[in-house]
Amino acid sequence: MLICSIDVRISVCYNIMYRKEVKEMTNINITSFRKDIYNLLEQTIKYNEPINISTKNGNAVVLSEEDYNSIMETLYIMSVPNLKDEIIKRATDDNEEYVNESEVDW
Repeated sequence: MLICSIDVRISVCYNIMYRKEVKEMTNINITSFRKDIYNLLEQTIKYNEPINISTKNGNAVVLSEEDYNSIMETLYIMSVPNLKDEIIKRATDDNEEYVNESEVDW
């Protein structure tokens, strides 16, 4: 019986599937970023929209903490052999073999 896999499979599958969508990235130069840093960071946090900041020495990307954590989790999952396939398989399994979270005596 898999009790804790209910939350894990939903969370992890969400991260794998959700991240496949293409997000728009704000492109801005460093001078404009510096002038409006507060609003740009708030927008990044609120909407999870990355910012590409261009400078004369190269570019940098600013991500929300949520996006960063999701990327790190996805990289970890992808690094474990067969884990991605197992998560996807469990997400499509019949839910009858799982215990409803409300039925678990914590």
